[in-house]
Amino acid sequence: MAPDPFGRAVRDHYLGEQEEPLIDRDGDETREHSIEEWYFGEYQCDEWFESWLDGPLLDMGAGAGRDALYFQEQFETVAIEVSKHLVETMRDRGVDDARLADMFSLQEHFERDRFQSAFALGTQVQLAGSMQGLRQFLAGLSFVTIKDATVVLHGYAPELEITKDIFAYREDPTPGLAYRIFHSEYNGKTGRTLLFRLFSIDRLREATIGTPWEVAEASYGHPESESESNTWLAVLRKA
Repeated sequence: MAPDPFGRAVRDHYLGEQEEPLIDRDGDETREHSIEEWYFGEYQCDEWFESWLDGPLLDMGAGAGRDALYFQEQFETVAIEVSKHLVETMRDRGVDDARLADMFSLQEHFERDRFQSAFALGTQVQLAGSMQGLRQFLAGLSFVTIKDATVVLHGYAPELEITKDIFAYREDPTPGLAYRIFHSEYNGKTGRTLLFRLFSIDRLREATIGTPWEVAEASYGHPESESESNTWLAVLRKA
């Protein structure tokens, strides 16, 4: 089994057994991963976000299950993760349907027309790795969702100057594109290198051409917030 320092650290934190920090590393540059803040806070009710979602709902890259715990009280919710440690943690926390599944191979895990809506918060959609990978993801998402489905996606915005300050950022000469590359370390174990292909809102629109999806709404940060953000939120609607 490949090392999973990220998932192991989150599970140890949940069990009260974490004795070392989870470290993200990009060469000589490091940062400590804020597990409690990022994965174990309570879901904050959000009328804008919730207005785009309905069940059955797919939570892609569900982490420790914070959002799934909230939405499963409203309608059927399926939470997926690629880490067995995270799936076990979600189940222990009370997530009704937590599964080991990769958001980039949805057709291998779910039947056609399974979901009414889906979301991926945390910029993990940019782990598609390339624009072709993004288009393949959109095809898989189309397969498992019904007509008129809606999806909320979240990503870093390489078209903004402030995004260049994020951890492990790599520039790309192509407008609207960039990279992030790093790996995690915990308890003597090193995880696989993560390659994020950062793409702008306009590049996302381009990727939907020829697919059943269209960008119905997009904004930098939360659409109801006036604070500056280095990420975007986009709603895709299926024709």
